[in-house]
Amino acid sequence: MNNEPGIAELPVAEACLRNQRPILDVLGKYAPQNAFVLEVGSGTGQHAAYMTANLPGIRWQPTELRERLDDVRQWQRHANQPGFLEPLELNVEQDIWPARDADVVFSANVVHFVSWPEVEKMFRGISRVLKAGGLLMLYGPYNYDGQYTSQGNVELDQWLRERNPDSGIKDFEQVLLLARQHHMYLRADEEMPANNRTLVFQKAETGE
Repeated sequence: MNNEPGIAELPVAEACLRNQRPILDVLGKYAPQNAFVLEVGSGTGQHAAYMTANLPGIRWQPTELRERLDDVRQWQRHANQPGFLEPLELNVEQDIWPARDADVVFSANVVHFVSWPEVEKMFRGISRVLKAGGLLMLYGPYNYDGQYTSQGNVELDQWLRERNPDSGIKDFEQVLLLARQHHMYLRADEEMPANNRTLVFQKAETGE
């Protein structure tokens, strides 16, 4: 008898339902067909389930904080996709990450939820685990020239800062500079639903 939860009992993030198809399109456009994708901050695990179902050649390595790993495991069991790997514990501030040699590092809706020092540590970790020539894809809202791009983003930023004063929507230009410091250079800035973007960076073939 199958005791695994049905789809109605799985943890669901509504944002994933809205953005998973556009994210799939961007991944399909830029990522190698047989890519090893390291996801930073997998949330419920819905992206891992959806992407491995629709891009069968990829291997998708989810990561999350310890207390959230069970949600990802539930989606892993439900999806039953060979490319959906066992989730690993990761805090972006830790020095040693549990995976390496990624063709792609993907992260959705993490950068604005954490502080700038955490973003700096996140980039430091990504630079260590991303292959030369590999891609970093960051989905989420960004400010341009110090300005919000929508009223919705103004309200989101206010909500974030009420929850954590050190969090908030980051400036595109600041993220761009940080990426360059780690030898990652902007390849594309893709428009996404609900005033979000996907920034696609490529790591230099030679660097540190």
